[in-house]
Amino acid sequence: MAKNKTPEKKPNIFKRMGKGIAKFFRDTKSEIKKIVWPTPKATFKNTGIVLLAMIIVGVVIFGLDYGLQFLFGLVMNVAGN
Repeated sequence: MAKNKTPEKKPNIFKRMGKGIAKFFRDTKSEIKKIVWPTPKATFKNTGIVLLAMIIVGVVIFGLDYGLQFLFGLVMNVAGN
């Protein structure tokens, strides 16, 4: 005797999406717990390093701009005479 196998019904789309969304938030919560935040001292130190790097890059760009402007002015003076 053969048994009639009826195909199992999938849960409706809302139940499937709900399970996926719930899993996403559970996984997100567990990942957030793994974050190691820097100490205030480390944050202050890193901020100082970034500001120093910005100042150095700004001075280099200023120097290049001023030097190239000076050379361009010399070339234009020579071409004008």
